[in-house]
Amino acid sequence: MRYIEPTRVKVLMMMFFATGIMGVIIGLSAVTPPNLKIMITLMSMINIGLGAFFTFLYLTQIKADPDKRKKKKKPKSDK
Repeated sequence: MRYIEPTRVKVLMMMFFATGIMGVIIGLSAVTPPNLKIMITLMSMINIGLGAFFTFLYLTQIKADPDKRKKKKKPKSDK
């Protein structure tokens, strides 16, 4: 998998964890209709799993080296 900027991965982690936790709270509360409780809870568990995946990516990815092909070479000057 290609390198993803750490700030972008952190934002995705927070987004998935926050929506997952909020979904679990809403899904298990008494506010939701009984036929939607299991669906909301399962979807929130999927969000928590995606948050865990992006946490794994954040902790294990190696910093990308700059592409040497795009770097301009400096001309050698005569002394």
